[in-house]
This record gives sequence, structure tokens and C-alpha cells, in this order.
Amino acid sequence: MTITLSQADYWELLQESVSDCFSEDTLNWVCAFSSALGQGVRRDLSLRDGIDLVIEDSCFQDDLVMQHCDRIHPVEYTFEQISLAGRRQQRYHFYGSGLAPGDPWRIPSCDRILRINVHIDPEVLQRWLGDTPQALNLLLRLPDEKFYEHSGAPTAAMQMTVQQILNCPFQGLTQRLYLESKVWELMVLLIETLQSGNDAPQSAYRLTPDDVERIHYASNLLHRRLLNPPSLIELARAIGINDHKLKVGFRQVFGTTVFGYLHQQRLERSRQLLESGDMNVTQAAHAVGFANRGHFAAAFRRKFGVNPGVYLRRRRG
Repeated sequence: MTITLSQADYWELLQESVSDCFSEDTLNWVCAFSSALGQGVRRDLSLRDGIDLVIEDSCFQDDLVMQHCDRIHPVEYTFEQISLAGRRQQRYHFYGSGLAPGDPWRIPSCDRILRINVHIDPEVLQRWLGDTPQALNLLLRLPDEKFYEHSGAPTAAMQMTVQQILNCPFQGLTQRLYLESKVWELMVLLIETLQSGNDAPQSAYRLTPDDVERIHYASNLLHRRLLNPPSLIELARAIGINDHKLKVGFRQVFGTTVFGYLHQQRLERSRQLLESGDMNVTQAAHAVGFANRGHFAAAFRRKFGVNPGVYLRRRRG
């Protein structure tokens, strides 16, 4: 069975278990999951202003899908170990700052999920990096630009550092200093992967005519669902190819990513709605899936060179 929740619902369920939380110190909270979500514990550690570490050890009996809206995203990385039927899978996910699309977040039912999650404010990362090398600019994007994202299998060095975080032998101040050093150690390893080219796009697929037709069908599906677009995996399943071929093939056919194409089509549709004169700026933004008027205005201005309110007044004039 699959349980679908809004982000607000998910946090409300976490708050229900607040009576089961306790603090080891002022920066370290441990909380049991609500029984409505599953079993397990969540540990929140504020290492310093702008750097937060969450450690979760949980088990979900049902697949969980949490719906998101478009939102401004910090720099974030997650390492997770998923155990199912005696088999263990390890993955990491690495995200830069910028605009995060409202794709659903999926947590599979399994025997156990052991996860560490780190959030870093972009300003903190910028100070840590100093003069940002050109190759790392993709980590720090504007609020109306889609954030950088990458997933992969952790290296042996990454796995060792994750285990050191999970088995930290210290308490109090030394615990905070130790964990912060390991958080930055993982960031170094992730950046090294990025700079070494292991994160570079793979060579182009040789697309068959059938592949090209399927990718064009994917673009039609996006046109029909601007307000509630499918996730990348859902879109790949709908057209009958795997998600990686869809990503690489979509760029070959349209010269942009799936999200980039969706973003541009949303803006073009919003321009048409404003031009018709039937909607104001807020209505046009919501009609194409922008939850935040400010984000919409910034994106509209970047594409068309004018604020949507000014564009609307000109068309009405």
C-alpha cells in the first residue's frame, strides 16, 4: 500500500511524537517516529548556524510519497543504507542551492533505512569555499534556477566517513567538533567526485526512431500536466524507457533537461495567459504550477526581460 502525504501532513505527524523527544544537550534532539509513519528514531543536531545534521534509523511498512511544492533549496547531501529481504543497497544524493521542483519524495517500505542528511546554507558553503572555482558554480545557483542534483554509489572513503558519523565516540562540545569535521570531509569527497569528472554526463545514446518518438510523446505529456507534472521516473514509465535514457535522450532531442523544458513551457503558457487578459499575475503563476509569486516573477523576467505585472499592463493597454 502507498500512503501519500503533503509536506505539511508529514511534519504534523512528526510533531505528534514531540512528547517522545528528548534532548541530550541544547543542540542534540532525539525523536521517535509517529506510529502512523512507521518505527524508528530521528536525531537532529545543529552543528553551528547554517549546518544541520539529521540521522534517521527507521522502518516503514508502507510506501510513503510526500508531495512538495516548488521551493528554494539549500545545499544538501544524503547518504542512505536501505535493507530489504536481506540485501543492502547504499546510495548518496547531492544537491546544490537554487530552485527545487515540486517532485514527490518517495520512501520505500523496507526492513530498515539508515540515513544521514546534511543541510548547509549557501552562504556558509560560499565562505568555506572562498573564491568559488568555476567548476563549482553549479552548486550555488540563483533562486529561480533549478538546483544541481546527482546520485551515485558511495566510494569506500565515503562509506568509512559515514560510519564514523554514525558511531561518533564523543559527547558535548567534542561531539559537535568531530561531527562538523566529518560533514566537511564528506563534502570534500563529493566535490572531488564532481571535479574528477565522475559526475560528468555519460556519452550520448544512439537513439532509435522509436526512442525519439517516445521522447516527443514525453514532451506532450508534460504539456498536458504543467500544473501537476509527473516525476522523472513516472514519465519514463509512461513512455516505456528507463529514466536515464529519458534524461540523456531528452537533452539530445530538445537541447535541455526535462525540468528545463517543463520550466520553459510553464513560462510560455503563463505569458499566453497574461496576454489573453483573463488572469492576473498571481492567477497565471498558480495556473502553471508556481506556488510562489516572487519565484514566478523572477523566472518570467529572466526569460522575457520584463516583470509579469508590467507585461500584463502593456497587453491590457
